[in-house]
Amino acid sequence: MFGKLMSISDELMWRYYELLSFRPMAEIERFKNEVAQGANPRDIKARLAAEIVTRFHGVAAAKAAEAGFARRFRDGELPETLPEVTVKTRDGALPIANALKEAGLTPSTSDALRQIGQGAVRLDGERVSDKSLALKAGQTCVVQVGKRRAARIRVL
Repeated sequence: MFGKLMSISDELMWRYYELLSFRPMAEIERFKNEVAQGANPRDIKARLAAEIVTRFHGVAAAKAAEAGFARRFRDGELPETLPEVTVKTRDGALPIANALKEAGLTPSTSDALRQIGQGAVRLDGERVSDKSLALKAGQTCVVQVGKRRAARIRVL
């Protein structure tokens, strides 16, 4: 819930404040003025997200959601639960680009190669720069493409 609220546009945030927040309109106008004077809209949006999560799940859940959101998107930490994907190889090794495509982390092998070239692919936390890297049969690793796509890949 916290993450969904943080993903709304900065413009739409004001409508959410008007419709969902219990804050007085004078306070909402003060927030608008703060943003107009250079305050980061993300911080104002986080207040709204915390208020809504608190209303439905309590203060502790709101604080935990905000901390989890910061760890994930500010610090780049992977989520606690990653999808596990099994990919198969015919000759004992699978090129990294093919593994990314088969795991559903990229739409094509050419996109996977482009992502590797841009430095957006990590294997067990280490940036992959070698496009010819191959995953070996029996290997299990955590692969991340960009900030939002990640999976635990097992090669058979």
